[in-house]
Amino acid sequence: MSMTLNKNRKSYIHFIRHGLTEGNLRRWYYGSTDIPLAPEGFAALESLRDAGIYPPLGDADCYTSGMLRTEQTFQTIYGDVPHKALPLMKEMNFGTCECKTFDELKTMDFFDDWINDKSGTIAYPSGDSIESFGARIRQGLAELRGLHRMKELSHRHSGKDAVSILVCHGGVIAASMEILFPQVQTTFWEWIPDPGHGYTVYFEESEPIKYETF
Repeated sequence: MSMTLNKNRKSYIHFIRHGLTEGNLRRWYYGSTDIPLAPEGFAALESLRDAGIYPPLGDADCYTSGMLRTEQTFQTIYGDVPHKALPLMKEMNFGTCECKTFDELKTMDFFDDWINDKSGTIAYPSGDSIESFGARIRQGLAELRGLHRMKELSHRHSGKDAVSILVCHGGVIAASMEILFPQVQTTFWEWIPDPGHGYTVYFEESEPIKYETF
């Protein structure tokens, strides 16, 4: 679906990574464990918010992954604003390896096979593989872009910017950016923003054309 946009308006999606958690501080592999923000996470988000790094709310359509840390991040930045959960945009599920460090994982039987896997098909026990995670994020991103296209359509004659905001996870954002900008020569890990930071992706004719960090 494409449409001719009013030249006086812009179309963009803001991807915001949740704030610091105990898992980040302890360098855990975790995704499906629904842990809250750490006290340091709230404090850092409040500081970033007060410094004005976050895009203004306006009449943006707002989303989270539905996990506690994304809900708390959204609330800290934007307050009590209606928004929708997009469960497909949850972080990678590390299965029985959740909340373990690299040093703990490397002693486990599956680790050598996983670390040397070039196919992306070897899953964490009871969790995701790189392939299954990527397929889920591709589906979730398609859902988000479909919702954003509806936002564009609703503003096609108004002159207003079409804006969507998603608070989600570092791995989800990295996978989304790889999908949106396959021509950019960078790694998955380099796409991951710091906690509380993210990307603004600009669209033209419903296709991504550029991005900025914040």
